[in-house]
Amino acid sequence: MLLKKLTLIQIPFFRRQFSSNLLTTLKERGLISQVSQPEDELLKTLKEAPQTLKLYSGADPTAKSLHLGNLVPLMVMLHFYLNGHDVVALIGGATGKVGDPSGRKTERQQMLENIRNDNVTKIQRQQIKFFENGLKYYRNLQKGGVIVSNKQEEQQPGKIISENNYNWWKDIKLLDFLSTYGRFIKVQSMLSRESVTSRLENNKDGLGFNEFAYQILQAFDFYHLNKTYGVNIQLGGNDQWGNIIAGIDFIGRTSKAQVYGLTVPLLTTATGEKFGKSSGNAIFISSKINTPYDMYQYFYNVADADVSRFLKIFTLLPISEIERINDAHYKNPTERLGQRVLAKHVVDLIHGCGDNAEKISLILFNDNELGKLSGKHFIELFGSCGVLSKVSKEKCLLSVIMELSNCSKSEARRKLKQGSVYLGLERAKITNETEELTKFLIDDRVLILRLGKQKCHIVEMV
Repeated sequence: MLLKKLTLIQIPFFRRQFSSNLLTTLKERGLISQVSQPEDELLKTLKEAPQTLKLYSGADPTAKSLHLGNLVPLMVMLHFYLNGHDVVALIGGATGKVGDPSGRKTERQQMLENIRNDNVTKIQRQQIKFFENGLKYYRNLQKGGVIVSNKQEEQQPGKIISENNYNWWKDIKLLDFLSTYGRFIKVQSMLSRESVTSRLENNKDGLGFNEFAYQILQAFDFYHLNKTYGVNIQLGGNDQWGNIIAGIDFIGRTSKAQVYGLTVPLLTTATGEKFGKSSGNAIFISSKINTPYDMYQYFYNVADADVSRFLKIFTLLPISEIERINDAHYKNPTERLGQRVLAKHVVDLIHGCGDNAEKISLILFNDNELGKLSGKHFIELFGSCGVLSKVSKEKCLLSVIMELSNCSKSEARRKLKQGSVYLGLERAKITNETEELTKFLIDDRVLILRLGKQKCHIVEMV
């Protein structure tokens, strides 16, 4: 009955084009926090010569994957990209060695060179894949009638450029840099940055020169990308405002080019909880760390108060459509319509399998639906969202439990004795560690193993 209720709810899609005033649209979606001056010049250029505006955003390789907090500036980049602007996705292979003090109370721990280089490779791939998936997601919204463009006026996407700032910093010598650019870098301005003053005032260990000089490195990155690719907008989080202004100031003193800075707000939940590695609640976009189904479940479980805001930030659904979804959601909040739409669209955008993630969610919590699937269908569906485990048919039940729950033999035995192990479609409670598994297999290929009331494993026996 639950599946029928959930699938019967349908919302009519509202057809529209993207706003011609992109900056206004991004502000309406809660994606823009600060805009450097002169903002009126930026608005004028967006209206009269939008093709001349190119932007970049960077990420340092401090982890092996981007997380949801990193996606906020990438979503702004995606909107620009889909509206015909070239975008540069920068990875900080050089700046990652130094460490950005912005938003931090203490100095970052040094990372081993091989780990940092591996992170660089992985994050570069994720950045490119994000824009490729984003374009596919947008095209699917067009095909489905969610977004309709006039074919004669339809905007082609811009170019995606992937760069690593190590490529230019590795050849720059300190004396040459100081000789050429040192006079344009004003210490008074550097000392006034919030990332510097907060550390000098509130940390007994002060601030190392490496972190103090970070803003120079980021400023020069902006300068280099402006000269090389014509990039004239830098995008970052609110904590990057000082570094962005440093870049605008540096370019103004050297090449005199007109450039701009944009920041996105810090991503928090309605209760004020931050997203990110340091907060301990990061959801990573790497499917090897958090599966597409993990991501679906995360957004399915967000609070009602977060649904509308997250739909504006993490999807390309028109705002009027989001308002319709929100209205329908609050007519019957227990159906979690808003969360289901949000979860499906975010997984579609990041991984391209939102429909399958939604089906898995419905199936796992509805035993009647489980019984309708063949072994082949189980493998295809659950494999597409990274929630299919593979275990050898030669293994006994105890070994299967140990492998799936990453526990010791004694812990696996304890689970059996406590009656928390269930097998098959009928949820047969198993307490015997020598139980034969064959009779519980679906089409002699798939085992359903539940550990407790919440954890369900779909296992391909190979």
